[in-house]
Amino acid sequence: METTKCLIIGSGPAGYTAAIYASRANLSPVLYEGEQPGGQLTTTTEIENFPGYPDGIDGYEMMEQLRSQAKRFGADIRTGLVTSIDLSHRPFVATIDGGAATVAADAVIVATGASARYLGLDDEKKFRGRGVSACATCDGFFYRGKVVAVVGGGDTACEEATYLAGLASKVYMIVRKDYLRASKVMQERVRNTSNIEVLFNTNTVGLFGADAVEGAHLVRHKGTAEEEYFDIAIDGFFLAIGHTPNTAFLDGQLQLDDAGYIVTRGASQATSVPGVFAAGDVADPHYRQAVTAAGMGCKAALDVEKFLLADGH
Repeated sequence: METTKCLIIGSGPAGYTAAIYASRANLSPVLYEGEQPGGQLTTTTEIENFPGYPDGIDGYEMMEQLRSQAKRFGADIRTGLVTSIDLSHRPFVATIDGGAATVAADAVIVATGASARYLGLDDEKKFRGRGVSACATCDGFFYRGKVVAVVGGGDTACEEATYLAGLASKVYMIVRKDYLRASKVMQERVRNTSNIEVLFNTNTVGLFGADAVEGAHLVRHKGTAEEEYFDIAIDGFFLAIGHTPNTAFLDGQLQLDDAGYIVTRGASQATSVPGVFAAGDVADPHYRQAVTAAGMGCKAALDVEKFLLADGH
């Protein structure tokens, strides 16, 4: 069986940064990129808030640069998906692509990210990166003075709506229930923000536009005698109905929080299993930014180096 000192599961800013630091520490890391090499940022057309790119950069291009940098330092970056892993004893044994290969590792960094929840509309895929977004703090800047919609009725949706209200001329909140699920404080903020309009009992059934989102097809009181179809003109469509951490392959072997994110220990990226570390969105229910994911990837690699030195490797 193939062995490695450090196995990195997942790519994106966390995985690639971990690979850079682990390579520079002579750990000869092996990284499996997963189903979406480069992570969610590869679907983002422009990133303006990552340090070092004063004119912004295409998300795919930035991930390619991080990948190239990791490879330059000697990281073994592979196409493939870790479908399961045995964390019951060391070395840990990972199964690749359902059994096509296995890799034993002295230490593991999990950087598999979290997938934004979408409504499942074909139009969401069609306009992704061209008006459809799951991150207001990432993309809100592009909608200054424009009209946007936020889908959701919880705390996250209210937070994103109030954030966008400071940039956009108008924000619609599309809420399928007749009330907001958010905390009273967040509800009050929404009510006190003059350019937010909440559309209760409303579902999105489609989006329309030529090269980018120009509007949304909505239905109010769906499935009742009061059912009413109507359209709104918008420039941006933001999903705020939650994220799902990509942890299914772990099969419950690591401690997770109530939302399914990997719990890390103190200021480190260590998990509940010694020798296993987590970085990026899979362990971050709060920030979900490229720059914080990269920082966590750096920390995880340094933690691995320290762990292996203490362990005699």
